[in-house]
Amino acid sequence: MPKRARELSAREVAKLTKKGLNAVGGPVPGLHLKIDGESKSWVLRKMIDGRRRDLGLGSYPLVTLAAARAEMLYVHVNGPREKTVPLKITPVTIISAPGSEYAVESRASTFERCAKAYIALQTPRWKSKKHADQWRSTLETHVFPTIGRLDVADLTAAHLVTMLTPIWATITETATRIRGRIENILDWAKHKGYCKGENPARWSNNLEHELPSPTKLKKRKERHHPALPYTRLGVFMADLRLRNSVSARALEWGILTAARFQEIAGARRREVDLQLKRWTVPAERMKREIEHVVPLSDEAIALFNSLPPGAEADLIFPAPRGGRLSDAALGAMIDGMHEANLRKGGRGYTDPKEGRIATQHGFRSTFRDWAAEVELFERDIVEHAIAHKLKDKAEAAYQRGELLIKRAVIMKRWGLLCRTPEFVAPDLVTGMGKAA
Repeated sequence: MPKRARELSAREVAKLTKKGLNAVGGPVPGLHLKIDGESKSWVLRKMIDGRRRDLGLGSYPLVTLAAARAEMLYVHVNGPREKTVPLKITPVTIISAPGSEYAVESRASTFERCAKAYIALQTPRWKSKKHADQWRSTLETHVFPTIGRLDVADLTAAHLVTMLTPIWATITETATRIRGRIENILDWAKHKGYCKGENPARWSNNLEHELPSPTKLKKRKERHHPALPYTRLGVFMADLRLRNSVSARALEWGILTAARFQEIAGARRREVDLQLKRWTVPAERMKREIEHVVPLSDEAIALFNSLPPGAEADLIFPAPRGGRLSDAALGAMIDGMHEANLRKGGRGYTDPKEGRIATQHGFRSTFRDWAAEVELFERDIVEHAIAHKLKDKAEAAYQRGELLIKRAVIMKRWGLLCRTPEFVAPDLVTGMGKAA
């Protein structure tokens, strides 16, 4: 493996005179200053599709060292820009400065670009690729849809409170990690000169006055995710199918497959095998970090086939403005349905025990209760269906199969329940059913 070039400073670069390519080092290898007589220009040497390519990044000193390194990070994260798009040095913008012979850097940079650049820098230093994948996944799901397009120089604590509040009490541990990740990214952005002042994501003497203590939240009596009783599932699903939006279809898919939000939001078309009637969720999106196979009911397959066609790598449920859906979108969908149902004189969609509106995650509990109380499926089969770890370690050690055939029966029965407006409770004595 070739030795990485030493990272040169702007002053050292200005003194280079050797003809040809001069490696200048940096967070990602490959950046060179090409000198040909009086002409100097930036060249990024990079392997693309198995071939070495030299990409021009502009002339020096019009494009500064820092600007060239910023563009190098962009290419490393996103790939080369389209030839039809004029080169724009991002996240650095070149502007003129009084009293300077050449251009200097502005601090204009979106949070999403800074985050991707920071992750690209840190990935080689982290112990595993999985760690980097977790960073990307949590930011894409919970952060980019809200503040991703904002300039880091414009971010305030109020922006972060707005973004964190919906998840702070529901997924506290994940939310606290997200806050810490944002703080690290903004510290890096400040070091690079893209923003000034105090870090708006700082907890001490800052967000601690705006958000409940995560320690106290964890110590409180555990509150379950509000779940709709399975006796009202058919009514809810009939109402949901009247809604024409990506959020509605994502929620419907999540209910039919009893999946977690992370699994739904990142679902891609290539993960669905219509011939085998299976959806395979990769390990990086699973809570236990183990690949999970979901047998698909006829209702789930019909839903998939009703969606607009797309490439294999495309998200099944993309956000209207691109990227992944946020969990807030699904929550807002349920809240809106609840209010509309009440206005029509209905009972709404609340958990009678919790006294709160049902949530997307709560439908997993609806599935769990139905499977155990009505269908009387074996506990280990149901736990496999919702990707839970078996509590008995000895049992888990011997039960290594995925029980796909038995789980396919569960999902088929669940699909039938989801399309039946009126719940019919089975009579275990006569085998006949009666309306609940």
